[in-house]
Amino acid sequence: MFEPIWNRNYVRSIQITMAEKFGVEDRGKFYDEAGTVRDVVQNHLLQVLAILAMDPPTGEAHDAWRDQKAALLKAVRPIAPEDVVRGQYNGYRSVRGVDAASTVETFIALKLFIETWRWAGVPIYIRAGKMLPVTATEVFVEFKRPPMETFTETVSGTSAHLRMRISPDIAIGMGLRVKTPGEQMTGTDVELTLTEQAADDRPPYERLLGDAMRGLTELFTRQDVVEAQWRAVDPILGNVTPVHPYEPGTWGPDEADHLIASDAAWVNPTVQEETPIKAVGSEP
Repeated sequence: MFEPIWNRNYVRSIQITMAEKFGVEDRGKFYDEAGTVRDVVQNHLLQVLAILAMDPPTGEAHDAWRDQKAALLKAVRPIAPEDVVRGQYNGYRSVRGVDAASTVETFIALKLFIETWRWAGVPIYIRAGKMLPVTATEVFVEFKRPPMETFTETVSGTSAHLRMRISPDIAIGMGLRVKTPGEQMTGTDVELTLTEQAADDRPPYERLLGDAMRGLTELFTRQDVVEAQWRAVDPILGNVTPVHPYEPGTWGPDEADHLIASDAAWVNPTVQEETPIKAVGSEP
């Protein structure tokens, strides 16, 4: 039986981060009734996960894509409260429309699993929040190290990785370890990056309206997919876990680092206008 390379035998962990540098702005009343899980996790980020991890579609019909996304999302194990960290940035409660005693999250970090032969045992971490250091959405896939190292040294876990930037620009980065010049068998972590500016792309809603008028359904979510997404997040809706405060401009509460610590460490996105993307391990 053919076994895809993109599976649990080679992937150590997956991270999906959606960071926003701004706060809730004038959406205080709406956000205080929704929170981060309902606003972006249940819909946007689970869709990103489905596109990343689904099996190839059988054919070119639009429903072929949605069939595979549905199958993947139906296999997501409902998220347990102990696998969730919620946060709220300091100053949120003073926003117009927000309850002065609100416990709604403006940040969430969670761990989930996909119960299929292909993905069983691979931890998937999703993180989203407002008032973080940058605005960017990124996927980071960490590959397992080989059973024997080429270099006689301790190699960092993130040495072999695939990084996919979705916004604000589009980028794909492949993390590799290359031999340092000289006689010694030592290596250096580098990232080969391909970047494309997305400024000329059509705005998302313009594309959706155009697809709707042409009868193209690929970007529209089917009922069974929506139900699968809600089933995954239903156990963590509301105040089932404490909400931890964090300072604006940070990467959320420290508890989020503890959540991922047994498998990896968060890889924080950078953006071109603030910190240029450069080779991993390179000098400033």
